Amino acid sequence: MVTERSATVERDTMETQIRVKIDLDGTGISRFKIGVPFLEHMLDQVARHGMIDIDIDATGDNHIDDHHTVEDIGITLGMAFSKAVGNKKGLTRYGHAYVPLDEALSRVVIDFSGRPGLYNRVVYPRHHVGNFDTELFHEFFQGFVNHANVTLHIDCLEGRNTHHIAETVFKAFGRALRMAVSRDERMDDLIPSTKGSL
Repeated sequence: MVTERSATVERDTMETQIRVKIDLDGTGISRFKIGVPFLEHMLDQVARHGMIDIDIDATGDNHIDDHHTVEDIGITLGMAFSKAVGNKKGLTRYGHAYVPLDEALSRVVIDFSGRPGLYNRVVYPRHHVGNFDTELFHEFFQGFVNHANVTLHIDCLEGRNTHHIAETVFKAFGRALRMAVSRDERMDDLIPSTKGSL
């Protein structure tokens, strides 16, 4: 189903070729052909818990490493969100979520402010989950923030297991997105800012 809050964005560089399609009013359906299995697992959490349909095709220079692919997916996904929220009339704008997984607990707070800002306070006990380099999570979120034009705070409050920490972050990211992009019926055709623009 295609709604007015859908977007398709393509990004083609010397390093990556990426197509992202999202529907903010979806049912949490995801399809990924990325070639980075752990990132696919994390993005599935965003779709499922955000109730956002996400479809991503990506080809990158993974024979070097996953850096460009992960970062450019963040960029392209951010561009898609920026396009899908449009002029932001009737948007809730703010979203937050706390998500636990066993010993891990993370909090994500997002503001579709029109101003990019990432405050990522997550320390991963291990540098890798399987073959995935946990440093790349920061690159993904930085790319997203810069191109979605959002302020994003990510905090891990508790955690020992790297997989658990990452999963709580992405689930909380999905839940916070779901809240922020939802429609506020009381705002109707208003932009959620005293400035009158975002």
